[in-house]
Amino acid sequence: MTHKGFENEIGRAVVIGGGSGMGLAIADALLAAGAEVTIVGRSAERLADAVRELGDGKLNAITANVGDEEQVERLFDTIGAVDHVITTAGDTTGTYGPIKDFDFTNGRGFIETKLVGSMLLAKHARITPGGSLTFTSGIAAYRPASGGAMVAAVNAALEGLARALAVELAPTRVNAVSPGWVRTGIWDKMPWDDREDRLRAMAERLPAGRLGAPEDIAQAALSLLRNPFITGTVLHVDGGHRLV
Repeated sequence: MTHKGFENEIGRAVVIGGGSGMGLAIADALLAAGAEVTIVGRSAERLADAVRELGDGKLNAITANVGDEEQVERLFDTIGAVDHVITTAGDTTGTYGPIKDFDFTNGRGFIETKLVGSMLLAKHARITPGGSLTFTSGIAAYRPASGGAMVAAVNAALEGLARALAVELAPTRVNAVSPGWVRTGIWDKMPWDDREDRLRAMAERLPAGRLGAPEDIAQAALSLLRNPFITGTVLHVDGGHRLV
């Protein structure tokens, strides 16, 4: 029996934060699936590196800050209609620390990029009927670390946003991918002297027996794009982290 809907091509996709880490892996997976992909990020240099790494294919790169409404509006004026928008943007630099000593300059920047930026994408993206918008939340919404209140709050808010927009923007499908600990360059920015020990301990603790890889998140994101009956859902890709 042929199940209609799953054979559809992905079409045109935009990956916000596609210059590195999970976003780069998602862009790579989309290109491998035959999609036309636009990667977006704040760093022109990082995007150029990503284009060189991803190689030939239906790939474009545009520099933009999704926390700035004018830039988001201009982005979609340039791109036009697309089938899918996926965002992984959210630099956590400076977002960890005890709340009593917290520097909200950094915290507000994180909110503007990850939460407000996602709302601006929902406002301005021109998504074709039956297309999708996918956010990236994270395990901190369920297993927050001490000193991680800002990250936990924003991730939890993103998941609420996905549910609300799934109703408001229907038939556009809106979902969130919630990664666990995934080995990307973001760990190099964490203020931990014992970083490698913590990562090793978490890998041993998880039921999956390892940390995540960007490719794990990419395949999860593609499954949401391809399945026309998933909306308002949080897809956990955390190696079982919520269970331990």
